[in-house]
Amino acid sequence: MAEPVCDLILKGGRLIDPAQSFDGIADICFAEGRVVAIDTASVPGPSTEVRDIAGLIVTPGLIDFHTHVYWGGTSLGVAVEPVARRSGTTTFVDAGSAGPGNFHGFRRHVIEPSPLRILAYLNISFAGIYAFGPTIMIGECEDPRLLDLRECVRIAEQNRDLVLGVKVRVGMDTSGGMGLAPLDMAIEAAEALDLPVMAHLDSPPPSRREVMDRLRPGDIITHCFRPFPNAPLGPRREVRQEIFEARRRGVIFDLGHGAGSFAFDTARGMLDAGFLPDVLSSDIHSLSVNGPAFDILSIMSKFLCLGVGLNDLIRSATAAAALAMRRSDLGTLTPGSTGDAAILRVEEGEFDFVDTVGERLRGTRRFALHGMVVGGRWCEPETSFA
Repeated sequence: MAEPVCDLILKGGRLIDPAQSFDGIADICFAEGRVVAIDTASVPGPSTEVRDIAGLIVTPGLIDFHTHVYWGGTSLGVAVEPVARRSGTTTFVDAGSAGPGNFHGFRRHVIEPSPLRILAYLNISFAGIYAFGPTIMIGECEDPRLLDLRECVRIAEQNRDLVLGVKVRVGMDTSGGMGLAPLDMAIEAAEALDLPVMAHLDSPPPSRREVMDRLRPGDIITHCFRPFPNAPLGPRREVRQEIFEARRRGVIFDLGHGAGSFAFDTARGMLDAGFLPDVLSSDIHSLSVNGPAFDILSIMSKFLCLGVGLNDLIRSATAAAALAMRRSDLGTLTPGSTGDAAILRVEEGEFDFVDTVGERLRGTRRFALHGMVVGGRWCEPETSFA
């Protein structure tokens, strides 16, 4: 069998791909939008682009598992391209910006024209997250008239290629006096679809335990390192029992940093107990994209400074995210997989990081983007994907 002729070869980088337990120096060959070989079978042709990336880190294309990117259709949406160009994100997962009433617009006007991959959790609320801004905040699950399980299931069925599950936001800020009812409705819709729920929890009611006890294996709890109230740590800084119980039965813990849902103090307590998030994500939206969240590389840098290991960080934004999404073609550089990659370096210096309650952390290392591969094609930072 003839060896594949590559469109692009990345030479001499340190490939870290937790999905295949690979960490070593290797060449990577891309052709026809996919990974075709690692190390031994890369054959330059007359038109092959060869990039020497010795001294740099190559990872699968980064997945930001919790974003809000329905730009122009919702008040919290941000554009994906500027974020991707500085972070190496090749897959954005929108966490419920759109609901059954406006998902068709999200698909037609944002997802389909995008040069980057966008997948989504469909909001249980018909209107999605429709009133989110610096002066107006109305929870989309406060009004039961906006919650129709049949419409949620119908629209999800029509968009199976994009919809990963059902998103629901509960808490005083988002479901008001509705309590647990929106979560129960989201779970019922998700059961009909055989898909997971992604659950947001803010201030009580409902309580942390009430929400955790309802989640099923494969469901996602986001904002998992949030500050008080409804934080995962108890009064003696112990991880609460319901958190361990949920992890044991297969609930997935997503960071979901955002503008109000991550505290260094919570993170230190959880990490001291050996409890890492399964998935790191930025929860970028109009109030967090310019700080304190910024992008997935900024989130990974914060955890690097908190002492989390390099391979664990890369896993959390690649293989672990792909597993939560049930997408084995993403989050890896296994030959035959989607040809997306991020080329990173770890910078040394003095860097300031801030959480969502105003605590500052001084770090000496951070991730920076050198370049990325999207669909088998090299893309420079800060340049167009067109």
